[in-house]
Amino acid sequence: MLKMSKLTDYGTMVLSFLAETPEEMQSASDVARKTRLALPTASKLLKLMTRAGLVVSTRGAKGGYRLSRSPDEISAADVIDALEGPVAITECSDADGHCALEDFCGVSSSWQKINISIRRALDDVRLSQLVAKEFRAPRLNLLGIPITHEGAKR
Repeated sequence: MLKMSKLTDYGTMVLSFLAETPEEMQSASDVARKTRLALPTASKLLKLMTRAGLVVSTRGAKGGYRLSRSPDEISAADVIDALEGPVAITECSDADGHCALEDFCGVSSSWQKINISIRRALDDVRLSQLVAKEFRAPRLNLLGIPITHEGAKR
């Protein structure tokens, strides 16, 4: 199963909170309180996202954290790259992948195409869309069962 870590999920929560007021500085304790994350977790995420360039920090009495750019300019891929590393669903689809069987594998190029498609899809979703209340994912069919974005079967 392809799955983000809990830390990445929490990082998205932090970014969505910061996106509500993108020009305002927020202290780590404000971020923790508003997102209901433990302060050490919020602080760790803010530091990681600052290092990745998603968030800027300012020291001092009026300091804190804010988004480094508009929520429209931050993609889901940016968030995942910052907290998980680049998307690579198989060893051969990673830019630094070193699979001993890659030269003999009949499906390597197919997995690379799939990985590129996933990456493009993540690049197309913006933080502003992730936090929008009216954002609706397309309906999907899983084994012939219609699935909505809420996970409910129809």
